[in-house]
Amino acid sequence: MAEAGINPCKLRDLRRIMRVLTLSGIFSVKQAVYKLTTASRLLVRDESLTTSQQLSPFLYPQLILTPCRESPVSRGIHAWFRQDQPQPAGPSLFALAHSGMTTIWERAERDATAFPFDAAMASDTAFLMPIVLKDCGEVFHGLTSLVDVAGGLGGAAATIKAAFPDMKCTVLDLPQVVTKAPTDNDVQYVAGDIFQSIPPANAVFLKWILHDWNDDECVKILKNCKQAIPPRDAGGKIIIIDMVVGSEPSDIKHVETQVLHDMMMMVMNGVERDEQEWKKIFFEAGFKDYKIVPLLGVRSIIELYP
Repeated sequence: MAEAGINPCKLRDLRRIMRVLTLSGIFSVKQAVYKLTTASRLLVRDESLTTSQQLSPFLYPQLILTPCRESPVSRGIHAWFRQDQPQPAGPSLFALAHSGMTTIWERAERDATAFPFDAAMASDTAFLMPIVLKDCGEVFHGLTSLVDVAGGLGGAAATIKAAFPDMKCTVLDLPQVVTKAPTDNDVQYVAGDIFQSIPPANAVFLKWILHDWNDDECVKILKNCKQAIPPRDAGGKIIIIDMVVGSEPSDIKHVETQVLHDMMMMVMNGVERDEQEWKKIFFEAGFKDYKIVPLLGVRSIIELYP
């Protein structure tokens, strides 16, 4: 790492990138030693050849990769890996690439037309939640109340409420989000901060939330969730929809999608976790047991118990 100029605090992130490059065939790996493959040899110069000999095979892949190399994020990754501050203390790749904006949510607030983040999340909810209720609806059975943490305009909570009319469904989100909430559904909205407190309920629902945050932040969120629910024997639990990297190890395409998504999350200081990484933050937050059920290929439902 020192020879490459990479700060030791970025070791975990370097491993994440090498995982992508290994799965995509750019490197081979054995016992943590990475080697070039046939594909990656096109990206490096062979010093034993003359300039004319190496010109043709090298320049074509370089040309094809130019749009990726010249993107704001790609230009910023060099400086990001040399930062001497572990996340979240240092600026994210997103912040380095978009000077003046610190988070992806700030960009969404400033320019919803060019960057329709909220609409994209609502679209994902509309697609996913009917599948969740059809294939894994039993995770909601027996619940009398549920809080959808950072649930936006309440699409997921409204879908759950329609399937379980007797359940009290509440959405917790930031004040500026809650002010836009619809009034034509049977969902309650509470303005708040997930890092401060979460309204009490039988269960807490976290869809596509925890991968936005680093481990320490996830532990804080989960501790607040734990305070909001009753003990397990009284029906208390956390329901998480997120990726568990490698949850279907026999399906290489799913794993490739997961690790490529992890690279996207790295841009905003988020992370897609494998089971051991999830287990670590669960136990640090004080939870005692969990169950993972793969859902729709790359995502899973996790039931987390106090």
